[in-house]
Amino acid sequence: MIELSLSYWNKLADQTIFISALLGGFSLAVIVSLLNSQTESRVSTAMIRSATIAAASFLIAIFAMTKIMMMTTPGFPSEVTADSLTMPRILGMLTFVSGITSLIVVVSLAGWTKSKRIGRFTTTVGIITFVLIVMMLV
Repeated sequence: MIELSLSYWNKLADQTIFISALLGGFSLAVIVSLLNSQTESRVSTAMIRSATIAAASFLIAIFAMTKIMMMTTPGFPSEVTADSLTMPRILGMLTFVSGITSLIVVVSLAGWTKSKRIGRFTTTVGIITFVLIVMMLV
C-alpha cells in the first residue's frame, strides 16, 4: 500500500473540511425547514432523521479532519506518524461518507411528500447520484 505524504493529508483534510462545512450547513437548513413545516408523515419524519444524521456526521468529519490538518501542518509540536493519523482518518472518512449518504436519502425522499411520480423521480436521481459519488470516491 502506498504511504501518503503529510502534505497530501493536509490538503485532503482541508478540502474535506470545506465540503463538510457546506453540506453540514445545508443539512441544518433542511432540518430547520422540515421542523417548521406542519407535515407529520412517515416520509417527513424519515427526512428529518436522515438530515439530522447528515448534519451530525458532517460535524464529526469536520473535527476529525481538523485534527488531521493540525497534525500535518508544519510546526506541529509532536512527532506525527502514519499510526497517529489512523483514528481521525477512519472516523473522518466514515462520517463524511455517512453524511453524504444521509443527504442523498433526504433528496431521494423529498419527492414522496408530493406524489408517487415525483417520488420515483427523486429516488432515481438519488440512486444515480449515490452510484456516481461512490465511483468517484473509489
